[in-house]
Amino acid sequence: DKHLRAQSKRKPAKKTKKAVVFFEVEILDAKTKDKLCFLDKVEPNATIGEIKSMFHKSQGKSLKDEDVLQHLPVGTTATFYFRDLGAQISWVTVFLTEYTGPLVIYLLFYFRVPFIYPPKYDFTTSKHWVVHLACMCHSFHYVKRLLETLFVHRFSHGTMPLRNIFKNCTYYWGFAAWMAYYINHPLYTPPIYGEQQIRIALIIFLFCQIGNFSIHIALRNLRPPGSKTRKIPYPTKNPFTWIFLLVSCPNYTYELGSWLGFTLMTQCLPVAFFTLVGFIQMTVWAKGKHRSYLKEFRDYPPLRSPILPFIL
Repeated sequence: DKHLRAQSKRKPAKKTKKAVVFFEVEILDAKTKDKLCFLDKVEPNATIGEIKSMFHKSQGKSLKDEDVLQHLPVGTTATFYFRDLGAQISWVTVFLTEYTGPLVIYLLFYFRVPFIYPPKYDFTTSKHWVVHLACMCHSFHYVKRLLETLFVHRFSHGTMPLRNIFKNCTYYWGFAAWMAYYINHPLYTPPIYGEQQIRIALIIFLFCQIGNFSIHIALRNLRPPGSKTRKIPYPTKNPFTWIFLLVSCPNYTYELGSWLGFTLMTQCLPVAFFTLVGFIQMTVWAKGKHRSYLKEFRDYPPLRSPILPFIL
């Protein structure tokens, strides 16, 4: 019994802990070889993805121009990282350039200037009234965009990369030329359902153009001049803004409707393709803006969809 009692009082042997070996990781700029970051105590089984995450966390958050130093989570000493964004150009300049191009290019095809169609068609006009109507609608759309750029839009960012102007102009100018070539071609044939189809399409186009303009005015009124304040957009007394109840970016919704109307009006395949590509791009923008609203505003209306009510 004494032997058993003595055994029961013995303390369990301590387990020896294995020493954990950490790695030190130094991250350099691939071009300049300058040190960007030094990470200590990186576990041996850390993945490259985890190291990337640690690097981004060490860089801190992206700051806005209006951020106040004393409100930032720093002490009396702060470290800032600057990134060279390359050559920049103002948003206004980009918009004016990319919108002026389609306006001028389309008119060159409409007036059938030389070297576009066979010489016998130089400076002739189409016998189909829908061709003239399409020219008026297309011109109206881009004149509206130019005027909105000058007098309506208030940009949260002053500039964008210079390379964007070449990408944007290629998109808008190229599609304008492709559409105009077929719509103003001497062998162009009107829509299959004739005047009824054209009138319905015109109503859709004009309705959506007014709606798009109304949304731009509503968004402009949310931001005082010279301010970068962001607010939740809500419907106003203007019925065209009531779609804000269901959609985060109704300006894109109306833009899509305008080009669907123009597609129906002209019954032209290049126009339909331009509408499809534009819809895909606007959906990407709308989803990004919708996510931004949800992240920034806790009381953001949950019923809203990015671009199409209850669908997308």
